Amino acid sequence: MASGGSAIRGSRVGAGPMGEQDHGYHADRIAISYWDALGNETVRHFAANVPDEEIPETIDCPTSGLPAGRDKANPPEVAKLEPYKTHLAYVKERRTEAEAEELLEEALQQLRARRGTVSK
Repeated sequence: MASGGSAIRGSRVGAGPMGEQDHGYHADRIAISYWDALGNETVRHFAANVPDEEIPETIDCPTSGLPAGRDKANPPEVAKLEPYKTHLAYVKERRTEAEAEELLEEALQQLRARRGTVSK
């Protein structure tokens, strides 16, 4: 048994031509090349009417993860990486040992008061 319907599945009768010309206006673009310290080139495209000051001088290279700049002869240096700091390390930078002892004692007093085990 043959099924009726359109011979071209997925299209409507009278839908018109499909193609790139029907997908809107394409803005003029400029290509900017960036190079990292390993010599990898990354090309980014920007609208032609974007002012130069809005185009970034450096980007992160998607290949190496290193910073990449527009000057091929002088790529940007890798910034010194700061080691990961824990929450405790940041607290120790802000508080002295005496302040830490005082805060701990206040917190313990509040906890004991809530539990009903305050020692006098």
